[in-house]
Amino acid sequence: MMRIDIITIFPKMFTAVLGSSILKRAQEKGKVSIFVHNLRDFACDKHRTVDDRPFGGGPGMVMKPEPLFLAVEHIKKQAQSKTRQACPYVILLCPQGEVFNQDLAKRISRRGHIILICGHYEGVDERVRQKLVDKEISIGDYVLTGGELPAMVLVDVIVRLIPGVLGDKNSLNFESFEGNLLEHPQYTRPQDFRGMRVPKVLLSGDHKRIALWRQREALKRTRQRRPDLLNLKKGDSQNG
Repeated sequence: MMRIDIITIFPKMFTAVLGSSILKRAQEKGKVSIFVHNLRDFACDKHRTVDDRPFGGGPGMVMKPEPLFLAVEHIKKQAQSKTRQACPYVILLCPQGEVFNQDLAKRISRRGHIILICGHYEGVDERVRQKLVDKEISIGDYVLTGGELPAMVLVDVIVRLIPGVLGDKNSLNFESFEGNLLEHPQYTRPQDFRGMRVPKVLLSGDHKRIALWRQREALKRTRQRRPDLLNLKKGDSQNG
């Protein structure tokens, strides 16, 4: 079973997301355990302070190192007392991190235990990056209020990749970004909706023709919308 721990100053933001849909079912199936920790519980003063002004001056506040170190150390100790999993992989969600994609999600999904730190304010004390964090991840080239939404994105993407979470084990093979291609068009009933008809090949029952059509359409869609993925595919093949 995979374990995911989330460190945040807004734990209530995760209630609906983690208690719905596939994430809820994955936990009920025993495929993943997800724990949300309030960073303020690890503050070192009665005011539960987790941020302070930056040395050297400047705008905004910086997340203090003490609460983050104490939170991660507590989670590691708690996890070790319950299981014998490998050392947790600590991820900081922040704009400066590596941009998240499906390949990175696959690599993370194979880890037994990950800890997600939701960054905030002007960032975290640099000593957290240097000594506590294994990987910094961003979900895109834009700035959000905090790391909570990126953490939700990571959890959703990663949990879907855990074997046995999705009902159909083949579902992942046909999704966008598999093989650096966008997913082919999908259709369902009715066959004719306001004059828009389902392609005849999908009604033929010829699975070989359908597979070829889907492959062509996936390639066409990728070429039109994300040609960069095709360039990436070529580069991967050249690099072996």
